[in-house]
Amino acid sequence: MRGTVTRTAAAGALLAALAGCASTQSHDSHDSADAGTKKPAAAAPTTVPGVGPSLRERIPAGSRQVVAVYGEGRNSPDATVVLYIKQGRTWQKESSWPAHNARKGWTTDHHEDDGRSPVGVFTLTDAGGVLKNPGTKLPYTRSSAFETPSWWQKPYRHDFDYVIAIDYNRIKGTSPSDPTRPEGERKGGSIWLHMDHGSGTSACVSLSKAGMEHLLKTLDPAAHPVVVMGDRAELAA
Repeated sequence: MRGTVTRTAAAGALLAALAGCASTQSHDSHDSADAGTKKPAAAAPTTVPGVGPSLRERIPAGSRQVVAVYGEGRNSPDATVVLYIKQGRTWQKESSWPAHNARKGWTTDHHEDDGRSPVGVFTLTDAGGVLKNPGTKLPYTRSSAFETPSWWQKPYRHDFDYVIAIDYNRIKGTSPSDPTRPEGERKGGSIWLHMDHGSGTSACVSLSKAGMEHLLKTLDPAAHPVVVMGDRAELAA
């Protein structure tokens, strides 16, 4: 995302908000002894792959859409985002994208300016950005307030063209740019899914413009979408 930004009156509420913050195909295989006999397809998982009981029990029973963020390591900024859709009792892998998390990796006890993304399960209720609504069912706030400051380096200029608020220390039902932090400033906040600039963020998760557009068009409040995020070891615990 960005580097450290000094909050000023001219920067407005957005810079305060920015303190926290960038389909599968089946392939038939054949038995070597009988090329005409297909092996049975693997059964779809009944739980989100790679997510152990500690976080699994925090996924609301009514959720039918999970954005899973698989961090490569505790101290790594690299990740993979996978969208799962629940069909009946099973979770189907719908799409996936390369992604980034915080530049210093992950933590189970996130604080302001620690350079790490919080591990956990969080609802996804609100979206917005510089660009017009691409067709999302999530409440969407289009505003020039999402424009990055003119002094930011060029690779970061489009980070917030599309954003989806991760409901960590924020008030649901408000614009992602709302800086209110119910648990206090020290806990950090304004952690978003947003567009990628090719490297780690301050705390957010970033992926391609195509990925953000797909998520915005697919996530549905009626399906109670959540993000399950963390490094692979913590996710599996």
